[in-house]
Amino acid sequence: MAKSKQPVSLTSAEVAEKAGVTLDQAKRLWRALGFPEIGDDEAFFDEADVQALAKANEISGNGLVSFDLVVNLTRGIGQSMARLSDYEVSALLHHVETQNEDERSPSELLKAAVSVSEQFESAFEEMMIFAWRRHTRAALARAEASVAGPEEQLGTVWQTVGFADIVSFTALSNTLTEEKIGDLVELFESRCADVVATWGGRIIKSLGDSVLFVNDDPLQAYGTAEGIINVIGRDPRMPDVRVGLASGNVVSRLGDVFGPPVNMAARLTAVARRNRIIVDEATAGTMPEDEFETRRLAARPVRGFGIVEPVAVRRV
Repeated sequence: MAKSKQPVSLTSAEVAEKAGVTLDQAKRLWRALGFPEIGDDEAFFDEADVQALAKANEISGNGLVSFDLVVNLTRGIGQSMARLSDYEVSALLHHVETQNEDERSPSELLKAAVSVSEQFESAFEEMMIFAWRRHTRAALARAEASVAGPEEQLGTVWQTVGFADIVSFTALSNTLTEEKIGDLVELFESRCADVVATWGGRIIKSLGDSVLFVNDDPLQAYGTAEGIINVIGRDPRMPDVRVGLASGNVVSRLGDVFGPPVNMAARLTAVARRNRIIVDEATAGTMPEDEFETRRLAARPVRGFGIVEPVAVRRV
């Protein structure tokens, strides 16, 4: 149901009929993809929409999965592709703007970005499929690991969760132009992503001034945290950061992670000093004493956890 360059001549009811689904099913899929509601009498769709609907119907029609699951997976596609599309367009616009040596107008720059996008569209599509397949295999391997342990909890795995946060981002953003804010966020996210990948972790989500990541190994998680501080907080051109780590059972669902360690990691950043790493007791207990120095901080109330004694950690 993605828009294409084919002529639009079909209403939602006509698309549903040609694809062999009900109008309600067609609308559910359309909404799951994140697209706005279209009037029943408006000719907005084309044959590409019919093919996508028919494919969704084929997947559920063979009895392998339910239509509700197809809608759920479609929602994941819609959310991921919406973010990826915004990422791609903003990156292209920034690229043509920085290459604007002949002082072209904004409309001309937009046309240039569209032209660049069209030229690498096919190759980019192949790269998306490649990345999706590799990440799917990795996700299945993590699911396999979750049932290999003594508890055998499908979808639940013991991990270390990290939360990295730019210090005083709100105050900082009030002193910067919109362009510089965008550049700062982009640099922060890209550097964090590189560090997380280097240490074998995964970024779960980024919120502009913060990133949430996970590692299977707490020592790798510490290496990730240390790396983020080195490439962000130690760079005089960048703001300071705080990093919190917490370990425990984490549930993966809908591309996100949930559980006490996620909340604890976020809470710990609020008490961490600038360019320092602070961890919970579970993570501190995994640190080899001959490699790390741990220091318990004063007990304090942590929302949702009661009185907690955070632990400051540094490599010796």
